[in-house]
Amino acid sequence: MDSLAAKFIVFDGPDGCGKTTQRDLLAQHLREQGLDVVTCKDPGGTEVGDRIRHILLDFDLSEMDVRCEALLFMASRAQLVGRVIQPAIEQRKVVLCDRFVSATCAYQGAAGHDMQNIIDLAPYAIGDTWPDLTIVLDVEVKTGFERIGRKPHHTGPTRRRAGKNRKRNAGQHGMFDDALTDAMEARPIEFHRKVRQNFISLQNTPTRTGAGAGGCEYPAPVALIDTTNSPGPEAVHQEVLRVIEQQFAT
Repeated sequence: MDSLAAKFIVFDGPDGCGKTTQRDLLAQHLREQGLDVVTCKDPGGTEVGDRIRHILLDFDLSEMDVRCEALLFMASRAQLVGRVIQPAIEQRKVVLCDRFVSATCAYQGAAGHDMQNIIDLAPYAIGDTWPDLTIVLDVEVKTGFERIGRKPHHTGPTRRRAGKNRKRNAGQHGMFDDALTDAMEARPIEFHRKVRQNFISLQNTPTRTGAGAGGCEYPAPVALIDTTNSPGPEAVHQEVLRVIEQQFAT
């Protein structure tokens, strides 16, 4: 694990995948190994970023253009990189982050926006600070919903409500653990299935060599771990350790 010094690792995935749990389990494990670890979340993680997160969590975003929403995510991310992630890397600490650019690709991509455009926008916010590894914890949508106590909705009963708030529901509200339940339930399950497929497609995108399965070129390593039938967080944690050992073996 000594090779993880100054490394930046992101946990991401569909709602209910257990990313925060796995981030914290890895942080505990690495600290027990004597490594200095910094944990953070995106969006947020700084005073300025938390203010932006508050705007994004505001229940009524009906007047916000989806491009404005994307830029707000990138603004929070810029502050996080500049004030937390990059300084920690320079001090040779391990940085573990809950979501990053991969989440914007998955959620706003599911809303119909070009994932490659999102990736092309990211360097203005993060510079060259791409993760050394993004671990996507995959989970079947209904299973993920069950884990967090959310009811899956199809387009039938909630179509009018979701349509009325189309603009506010076009971005990433589904990625927030602390968003109001009503806002999440207004999103059809088909949207979350697209989110999941976008996350899976990131694993299939070659680095700087052309478009992959998702029609984009994600410029950082991505590993996929299936958690749908996992017996519990500890089993997933062991798989996380295996993936990390494989990725950073010296």
